[in-house]
Amino acid sequence: MTPSTDFELRRRTFLAGTASAAAVAGIAAPAQAQQDAETAAVPDSIEPAMRSNVSFTVNGQQQTLELDNRTTLLDALREHLRLTGTKKGCDHGQCGACTVIVNGQRINSCLSLAVMHEGDEVKTIEGFGTPDDLDPMQQAFVDHDGFQCGYCTPGQICSANAVLEEIAGGIPSHVTGDLTAAIEATDAEIRERMSGNICRCGAYSNILAAITQVAEDRA
Repeated sequence: MTPSTDFELRRRTFLAGTASAAAVAGIAAPAQAQQDAETAAVPDSIEPAMRSNVSFTVNGQQQTLELDNRTTLLDALREHLRLTGTKKGCDHGQCGACTVIVNGQRINSCLSLAVMHEGDEVKTIEGFGTPDDLDPMQQAFVDHDGFQCGYCTPGQICSANAVLEEIAGGIPSHVTGDLTAAIEATDAEIRERMSGNICRCGAYSNILAAITQVAEDRA
């Protein structure tokens, strides 16, 4: 049976319309996807980096810096003040290479924002001695060969000095047995307190000997 002329026209109209719609959809979909991607890549507004002035004392010298608020204390010391003795190791607070002393307490400078230290007193390895006049802890590390590659040594020395101050101040550690007695600088106390400083060369026994020597000299 031959379809009527009217049906054939309506069928062709339908097919043509469907094809046109598919073509438009095929063009429009990538175009929309591209537009969405551009919208995602370029937000309507990007907040400019916030900057702040921070003033602190570093190794006895007053310093004022204008910094991106996201700048760590480690980067402020190394990149802005050029005090490169403090090392960037893991950058996750796990190796201790970035240890500095802030207001008398050791911290991992990679985990602390510089803007948090307004008015603080920061001491880095450069504040402990000079090549011609070594700090006693630096001299002890030399005497006992408490380093091999030396990369972690600045953090080790900062921590070691702080460890002896903590023991002298009666601050207990995880291995302190009697909390009512004076704390002694035993091997166990020193090892426990230095456990946050990683020496990948494995010079731990020499580092322990160096710290023990200084502890005995101070006793």
